[in-house]
Amino acid sequence: MKYVVQTDQVVKISGRIDGSQSVYDGYYSNEDIRLTKDFLQFEHTDGLNFLNFELRRFDEIYRIHSLIINLTEGVGAGILFPRTNTTLLNNPRYDEFHLAGYGLSAVIGLNVKFYKYFFVQSEFKEGFINMPDIRTTQSSTGKASQYFFFSQLNLVFGANIAP
Repeated sequence: MKYVVQTDQVVKISGRIDGSQSVYDGYYSNEDIRLTKDFLQFEHTDGLNFLNFELRRFDEIYRIHSLIINLTEGVGAGILFPRTNTTLLNNPRYDEFHLAGYGLSAVIGLNVKFYKYFFVQSEFKEGFINMPDIRTTQSSTGKASQYFFFSQLNLVFGANIAP
């Protein structure tokens, strides 16, 4: 997955900025601020890196000759290890890998197996990602947090190598 913050969008800000020697130093309480390039550039384009494990179940729902159709469903959980590319205020660009949080997901799909070894599988996956510890600067005190929901569709072609 990839995630990019749009430049020049207006967002809400709360908290304190000090020591940046910029026009942004000050206290904020749920105020609007424009995310200009000199304030923040933020993306997980080198990979959001959701390392997850899933438990899945396959239930046969139809069989005729060498064609088997299975319903598959499952749940997963994992950690987020993004390489966040960030430029914040007057700080140098930061883009190191960092353990930032966790994610949860659920999946449902159809698996069509044919000629004993080959299959086509379509699936729909939804999940939740929470990253309370995203690094934004080289200093360990420079942090951000974010959470979001996601949806994805997968189409897989494959072969089973064990009977």
